[in-house]
Amino acid sequence: MSTSRAVIHSARLVSGADTVADAWVRFEGDRIAERGIGDSWRDDLPAAVDVTDAAGRFLVPGFIDLHCHGAGGASADEGEAAIETVLAVHNAHGTTRSVLSLVTAPIDRLATQLEAIARVAAVDPRVLGAHLEGPFLDAEFRGAHDADMLRTADAASVDLLLDAARGTLRQVTLAPERPGAAEAIAGFTGAGVVVAVGHTGADFETALAAFEAGASLLTHAFNGMRGIHHRAPGPVVAAMRADHVTLEIINDGVHVHPDVVRLAFAGAPGRVALVSDAMAATGSADGDYILGSLDVVVAGGVARLRDGGSIAGSTLTQDEALRRAVVDSGIPLEEAVGALTIAPAAAIGRALDLGRLEAGYAADAVLLGDELGVEAVWCAGNRLV
Repeated sequence: MSTSRAVIHSARLVSGADTVADAWVRFEGDRIAERGIGDSWRDDLPAAVDVTDAAGRFLVPGFIDLHCHGAGGASADEGEAAIETVLAVHNAHGTTRSVLSLVTAPIDRLATQLEAIARVAAVDPRVLGAHLEGPFLDAEFRGAHDADMLRTADAASVDLLLDAARGTLRQVTLAPERPGAAEAIAGFTGAGVVVAVGHTGADFETALAAFEAGASLLTHAFNGMRGIHHRAPGPVVAAMRADHVTLEIINDGVHVHPDVVRLAFAGAPGRVALVSDAMAATGSADGDYILGSLDVVVAGGVARLRDGGSIAGSTLTQDEALRRAVVDSGIPLEEAVGALTIAPAAAIGRALDLGRLEAGYAADAVLLGDELGVEAVWCAGNRLV
């Protein structure tokens, strides 16, 4: 992708807690150079600038997806060509930065997949790195993960995975009640990797202890874990209590009820990250697919394992997650946008350069119509859509 200069003006700019009318931003290369209001964008305008009139439409930061397995018939575990297919589908729906997720597999295979993602991340700003969703999970709450490939976390495996990722492993999901989990949390967090609690049978106390030990993310809250009971609040309430923890939500209308989505926003203000958990059928047709090593049937856009019927990821895109948050759950637009931008950026330590339309931040933006449909997308200063 080539870099350029660009101005987007006359927008309703949504960034942070505010919506600013008649706003503009100017990109210089892959960064935002400045922003303002009115016609001041014309002042001292550099030569060869691509000018876009937003005509009163919403301009928001590019969406960040912390949990994405695939799209367009391809999966992130299939190598570089497949990753390009995945990214292109999600780019068209406003996602400008993705953490690519890998399902449970043998350690050596995961290492090879991590190496491939690292190669792409080194040259493509759209890829933030990798997410290991397994194999250190609880068998009872494994969801769409192969039970035969689950394993106990051990120091050798942790070191092998860290080495393979070459600094691009962004997060790892594990069940904190499993043997070796405490040591794994220390090992991963010590290497700068975000540890997420998920696919777990942990109770409130065990989950809270994991958060106090350094875990800071809850993988697809409410799914793959014990629910909220008035005498056994479980990991979701533990995450709400631990104010450094971000809660992932798959807001596709299937994984979590709209009123429970609203409960999450109320219980963890500013700490909800909307994620897609998208698998290969996203942006593609219903039918038969493979997730990791397991057969999946997609019908009516809902992915389920052929054997057992567990939900197997989603066919969600982040623009739909935004619309559902606003329309179905009644979340104010600024908060919903924050759950796609500010919260995920902060969750992986990128709060100072991603997720806001402010000078010095990445030149990532999405132009949305009145019904919140995607009309244009920029990533690192380059127009993608």
